[in-house]
Amino acid sequence: MTTDDIFVGRLMSTPARTVTPDTLVEDAARTILDNEIGSLVVVGDDDELLGILTTTDFVDIVAKSKPKAETTVERYMSTDVATTAAGDSIRDVADEMVDHGFHHMPVVDEDEGVIGMITTTDMAAYLSHAETPIPT
Repeated sequence: MTTDDIFVGRLMSTPARTVTPDTLVEDAARTILDNEIGSLVVVGDDDELLGILTTTDFVDIVAKSKPKAETTVERYMSTDVATTAAGDSIRDVADEMVDHGFHHMPVVDEDEGVIGMITTTDMAAYLSHAETPIPT
């Protein structure tokens, strides 16, 4: 089986989590956190697609909020961080990210500290350009 044989319906998550345009951002954020997801689909009265709200959008929401919050990142940052090394197997890293629901993993070096970041986007980009091996 090649990646050409795998269809979206086999891999997609269901049901899609939805909100309406009048949902408060605090409630949307709680839904994202409670369900450990990265986005919500915004729908109208007949479930028609109106938009999408992602965790990335919340960065913009916080940055543009008035009045500005005087809270430091220390209050919200994760401190139990899974890491990988540049020489680790991408399959092992992908397995760990899927198992734990991570989308980002810092790449660390024993001598240099943090040297990079591997993300699910990086992996998807690689897969979209990877050649499928020909069976022998």
